[in-house]
Amino acid sequence: MADLKCAVENCTYNKEHLCSKGDIMVGGKHACCSDETCCESFVQKREGMDSFKSSVSHPSPTISIDCEATNCIYNSNYKCSAEHVDIKGCGACDCRATQCSTFQEK
Repeated sequence: MADLKCAVENCTYNKEHLCSKGDIMVGGKHACCSDETCCESFVQKREGMDSFKSSVSHPSPTISIDCEATNCIYNSNYKCSAEHVDIKGCGACDCRATQCSTFQEK
């Protein structure tokens, strides 16, 4: 499990830069740089509506990360082996506007 810091403040799972989903999926099967990755688990917060209830009651600093970015040095059998992961995406409206900043090409 990785130490995750999430800067995607308008994701329904983000609480104080931690993820309350329990696990996430990083996409970018053919990614060669972090801009070509995304957090496929992103769900945009909706104003005026109760945010979707998370999978876990409290956000955690560590999280299980599945990863499709096979060109990343941290990808080990579709699991992220990085000790620390940063997810970015200020103002994201969908997962394509997010990215795994920790991605490093093999």
